[in-house]
Amino acid sequence: MLHRARDHAPGPDPRPYADDLLARWAEPQRRYHTTAHLAAVLDRLAELGPHAADQAAVELAAWFHDAVYRPDRSENEERSAALAERALAEAGVPAARTAEVARLVRLTVTHDPADGDTNGEALCDADLAVLAGSPRRYAAYAAAVRQEYGFVPEETFRDGRAAVLRQLLALPRLFRTPYGTRNWEAPARHNLRTELALLEA
Repeated sequence: MLHRARDHAPGPDPRPYADDLLARWAEPQRRYHTTAHLAAVLDRLAELGPHAADQAAVELAAWFHDAVYRPDRSENEERSAALAERALAEAGVPAARTAEVARLVRLTVTHDPADGDTNGEALCDADLAVLAGSPRRYAAYAAAVRQEYGFVPEETFRDGRAAVLRQLLALPRLFRTPYGTRNWEAPARHNLRTELALLEA
């Protein structure tokens, strides 16, 4: 992916950068934000089909979007974006694409791309597609998130998680691509409402 994003220009070997990213995604504190999540996001991007204006930038943003992840910190997206800016520049990725990747990574803080931001729509839809899983898969996702926050007391976690769910449900649309709207919106909202009802019970 890094090699393709360089448009085949000569430069540093991209493999060490890929190896570093894979090592980050396999860190022991992760339970949901793992290599399985990375693979799922990349698969969902492929499932979305041609939508993004710069598919290579979106795929790179998928690789970097949770590359820095500590559940006890709030600046993960910013630190992941900064990592992308450093690593992609070193790897010879053009400056404009590097800047776009960093912008997309920062966008995953809100998952609320502007109208017409096809790159942002594709990345955010692929990242949120887990919300539209079957009840069993969604329950596994929610349990993995709880495990990542195992250091947080139960009542505090329930309050914080409920706030996140309400924020997502308050969005006019969870998914912005035609495919995501058609296939993921309804099941995702059902899953979110179900989890929220269980948290509030």
